[in-house]
Amino acid sequence: MPHQLSQRALEMAQALVRMNTVSANSNLALIEYARDHLHGLGVRSRLTWNADKTKANLFATLGAGKPSGIILSGHTDTVPWDGQAWTVDPLSGSVQDWPGEEVAGGQVEQAGPRLYGRGSADMKAFIAVALANADRFLESESPFAVHLAFSYDEEVGCFGVRELIADMKEAGVKPVACIVGEPTSMVPAIAHKGVYRWRCCVRGKEAHSSLTPQSVNAIEMAARMVGKVRDMAEGFERDEPRYEGFDVPFSTASVGQFHGGIADNVVPRDAEFRYEFRNLPTADALAMQKEVLAHARKLEAGMKKVAPDAGIAFETICEIPSFLGSARDPVTRLAQRLSGNESTTLVAFGTEAGLFKNAGIPTVVCGPGSIAQAHQPDEYVTLDQLARCEVFMRGLALARELG
Repeated sequence: MPHQLSQRALEMAQALVRMNTVSANSNLALIEYARDHLHGLGVRSRLTWNADKTKANLFATLGAGKPSGIILSGHTDTVPWDGQAWTVDPLSGSVQDWPGEEVAGGQVEQAGPRLYGRGSADMKAFIAVALANADRFLESESPFAVHLAFSYDEEVGCFGVRELIADMKEAGVKPVACIVGEPTSMVPAIAHKGVYRWRCCVRGKEAHSSLTPQSVNAIEMAARMVGKVRDMAEGFERDEPRYEGFDVPFSTASVGQFHGGIADNVVPRDAEFRYEFRNLPTADALAMQKEVLAHARKLEAGMKKVAPDAGIAFETICEIPSFLGSARDPVTRLAQRLSGNESTTLVAFGTEAGLFKNAGIPTVVCGPGSIAQAHQPDEYVTLDQLARCEVFMRGLALARELG
């Protein structure tokens, strides 16, 4: 029998999807919506801001004074949809019935109603279901308070949650567990890879292309750096111990952008590229970066013989730590019980879970929808998944113990 989603949860999910909180924009409309809803229930929210106060995190406690608390974590920003072939308005929050369809491999996509719009799966619906059940948490006789933690700028590097965690510590809040509501089809996820990105900027010495010995070709030096990243990627695939359960069971490295040069007959002075490591929870991305830096220092020695000002510099774009929980963790067992899933999974995408875990908070990732729909045109989450999430929330309000 399918689960029934409350009208309030659906309407809140639609309202959040209709807010344009692409990471380049402010998220304050969503934060103020959540704050005002909680204020109406007598709950005070703590806000932490970015530097120019155009974005904010929200932290609120439902059941203040209880001996322990469980975080429900969600990010409020979304990725853009520019250039994608949408057939619905990305901000429509529309609900449409889906008749079911056979897809690759003979599988059939589930029939039933879907909520469409950017952020529907990733991950506004989870936030909406949590807010819609806030009064239930307040009235609960469970020994656990529920902390709502809604962040900004997750999609561009998990920047906002760092401020939220720091503020939480400063306020003396010590949660016993965290549930990150990223889309896992309500199957508890206990690990994901890290995501580390850098920009490499190469400064050479320009010259007419007929005088190459008097120059340092920035593109050629950058290409040698790109070759180093590629060599490392091949080494991971060849030599790294496998971590079964991931789609790609070894660490990866790749270059995503490359820019340089102004004309065919000018030796380029400047070039830059961006690259990333996606490291297994058992691998060290910062050690990988040290290997890249060492290669750069070797190249610089030859570059500076021609041009003392030449060099290779690096800028960190994002550092999202890997996450490694356990099927034995009480919070994982709680998520299994509330979701009705005895199994666990590993996910390929990065989340804020590693940051909460590194802050000493046992964490699991479990939320409605599939990552296969996230960031895609016509992003959607099924109402059945939202209903399952609401059952999860109602069970949390009745929980008497973690495990």
